[in-house]
Amino acid sequence: MPFRTLLCRLLFCAIFSVSIINIFTKASSPSLRFRNAPSASEVNNFICPQSQLADDILVVLRTGATESREKLPVHFRTTLRCVPHFVVLSDLDEVIEGVQVHNVLEGVSEATKRDHEDFKLYHHLQKYGRKGLPEQKVVTAMSGSSKGDYMQTDKDGWKLDKWKFLPMIDEAYKKKPDALWYVFIEADTYLGWNNLLDYLGKFDASKPYYIGKHLYINDVEFGYGGAGFVLSNPAMLKVVDQRSTRVSEYEDFTKTHWVGDCALGKVLEDAKIPLHRAFPHFQGDSPASLNPAIEKIDRDLWCYPSISYHHVSPAEIEELWAFEQDWYDRHDITLRHRDIFMELVRPKIESSVLAWDNMSADKEYNAHDHSTSDDAFERNAWKSFDHCRALCDDQTDCIQFSFDAGSCSTSTKFTLGYAKPGERIRSGWMLDRVDDLFRLLEEKCGIKDWFAPDEPVNNELKMRRKRKV
Repeated sequence: MPFRTLLCRLLFCAIFSVSIINIFTKASSPSLRFRNAPSASEVNNFICPQSQLADDILVVLRTGATESREKLPVHFRTTLRCVPHFVVLSDLDEVIEGVQVHNVLEGVSEATKRDHEDFKLYHHLQKYGRKGLPEQKVVTAMSGSSKGDYMQTDKDGWKLDKWKFLPMIDEAYKKKPDALWYVFIEADTYLGWNNLLDYLGKFDASKPYYIGKHLYINDVEFGYGGAGFVLSNPAMLKVVDQRSTRVSEYEDFTKTHWVGDCALGKVLEDAKIPLHRAFPHFQGDSPASLNPAIEKIDRDLWCYPSISYHHVSPAEIEELWAFEQDWYDRHDITLRHRDIFMELVRPKIESSVLAWDNMSADKEYNAHDHSTSDDAFERNAWKSFDHCRALCDDQTDCIQFSFDAGSCSTSTKFTLGYAKPGERIRSGWMLDRVDDLFRLLEEKCGIKDWFAPDEPVNNELKMRRKRKV
């Protein structure tokens, strides 16, 4: 056999073998290439995708003065580190770690700002800056630290936030009118830049697209702001034009609704731009509070690539960033929700973990309600952690439980939860059942990656985005 023929056959076998492995492991190669991207100012190397599309995207991070100093810095060293173009919009002009933060509420009418009670905090900020505001504390919450500092929402800041959605569209377009895509996130959103580029590459940016995790208020469907949402350039133009002639009407709509993403959804609805539902790629919860078996609109979560998580503390963002960097250092396959649950979440659980709340909340058993129950396991569950475990073990659909001061809580859903240092709550998982659940979810996986139109993409762009060997 000629040497060249033998070499060709060996090469074909190698390529075929890799393809078969990818199919049977339900993995696919991302249409990106990666590089170490050190600069003179960087101490550590990190992995960024090299894609022509990256330069055509503007990421818009929305925040407020009551949280900006505690929540922004982590994004500058993680989620935004590989992003060529981003802007931070808030309710106060300031500079944080050398990054300009812009007051987007200048785009709200003077009459509304003058007369509406939601702008009490805004007037304070413009007159006194941060003087007189509560000190911002450093948030350390993560899946392994403490629960829910992200829930400490300043009420005045929350009221003010809904007014930022409509003017931020105009402001974002002014900042980069030539962008193909505009990606909007919040300060407690984790954004997976690698997968976002892969996902948007499957859409035709010349069409008016509105992409996000769907929610409804009354009859208005909109993309949930915390999970992140995306508008194409044509969609941005339509929103700007639609709002420009009806500013007063849409401000009146905002007054009567408690979230601004719904007001934006109303403008897009009026502009005849439907929402492209991006579940399960965009998520409204963190990996610590997310049920991996969740299903919506006939889609599950486990098998598909992840793009965003919400209600994520700065420490959790650091953790997810480090995990993603390590993943792409070790793998040439797309990162999925299942990978985060298997490699980041699963190692954290045990049969017993002290000072931990795993958010078991399906049923609660206590002495007052269950001490006379006919079922011995229910009757004794409140007495101790071991009794609570015995009850969960007896209930074949129970997957986890927690015990706290004479109360036993059980759940048929898996949740990691959060540490609660110094508290008496103790949690446990039925590890064999957790592993059975994960195997069951894995068995449902096929070879589909994205819920996207998968429209034709320029071949030259595909070539440029292949991984460099």
